[in-house]
Amino acid sequence: MRHHGVLLTSFFLLTSTLYAQDIGGKFRFYGQVRNDFYYQNRQAQESSEGFVMLFPKDRQIDVTGKDVNRASSANLFNFHTMLGVEVTGPKWGKVQTSGQIDVDFRGSLNGSGGILRLRNVVMRFRWDNWWLSIGQLGHDMGHSLYNETISLNVGAPYQPTGRVPQIKIQYNDPAKYLVAISVLWQAQGGSVGPHGKSREYLRNSGIPEFSHKAEIHNTEGSTVGYVIHFASIRPRLQSDEGYKVNERVSAFNLQLYGRYRKGLFTIAGKTILNQNFTQSNTLGGYGVTSKNPVTGEQEYAPLRLWQSWANVLYGSKWRGGFFGGYIKNFGAAKPITGIIGTGTNIGQMFTISALLSYTMLHWRFGFEYSLTKAFYGTNDAYGKVKDTHAIVNHRPYATVMYSF
Repeated sequence: MRHHGVLLTSFFLLTSTLYAQDIGGKFRFYGQVRNDFYYQNRQAQESSEGFVMLFPKDRQIDVTGKDVNRASSANLFNFHTMLGVEVTGPKWGKVQTSGQIDVDFRGSLNGSGGILRLRNVVMRFRWDNWWLSIGQLGHDMGHSLYNETISLNVGAPYQPTGRVPQIKIQYNDPAKYLVAISVLWQAQGGSVGPHGKSREYLRNSGIPEFSHKAEIHNTEGSTVGYVIHFASIRPRLQSDEGYKVNERVSAFNLQLYGRYRKGLFTIAGKTILNQNFTQSNTLGGYGVTSKNPVTGEQEYAPLRLWQSWANVLYGSKWRGGFFGGYIKNFGAAKPITGIIGTGTNIGQMFTISALLSYTMLHWRFGFEYSLTKAFYGTNDAYGKVKDTHAIVNHRPYATVMYSF
């Protein structure tokens, strides 16, 4: 880690010196040093080295009748520490160029490799209110509107998360509205498929993801908007019978969101109609609707989920509030078998969180308590979940952060 830090710091310093000398570039360095602690009374399905809790695990009964997953866990980690730089470059006529690079320290922590991970790596071209961005930045389904939480979950799995390679063009009038169209690829996980989470299913599709976003907003931070998203993946190139196949799972996702700010008060919310959006730390998947008896080629249908969250906050120096999330599995439009996905045997789930933070200069201290209740069961012919039982997880969480 020391070597990575020295190389990274040297790179930033050398780049800034040379760039400033050659073209008079302007730089803004930023980052944070952060430590987080959590405790939970139950084993959970997690991502990103465990600091993102998606849902509590179902019962796993041992030979004596005890539930193996009814076991607590706790961790203190600092790998969300982050360092970045924004560079304002030369103008090409009326076009302002700029770039951004930032990294965090939540890569592999198992001792087998480095722990630096790229977050935003993007070049931008701006003329008047038009922007062209090329590189890795936030997915519109998640970054269109974020909730405010203390934990690094940022509302997952109700809130999609993730930064992906993309080409985005947008028009943004800061006092009126924004319209954007993006062509996206996958990174850091990918969709769920026959070989687990992987980017290969989208790569083999030959078709990137597409999203369109539009919103109305004002300079105080109030906004309403929507996102329409499309993705088509190829789960397999060859069937179990040995034949080359051309299989696809195509799905549309629709998101509506809004936020209202007045003085120290903020209320925000988002609702999503989700079809096979497993590449973004949320639930879902797909199943087989038919199979060719000779070649083994299959057709698929995605599960349909509805997920929403709401956030209410008040304060500035002292800031408190609540977060609530809900997700429901409505199954597929056709009868399915062989379901593949994440949390596909959860019929519904909700989370309620209370949070409080204190900010002083560059410091922030925060505490959050979350209760999550997931209803597990068995899938019927359409993938809906029946005969459910409830699993509950309690998760207190604390953080201390220094930002610069």
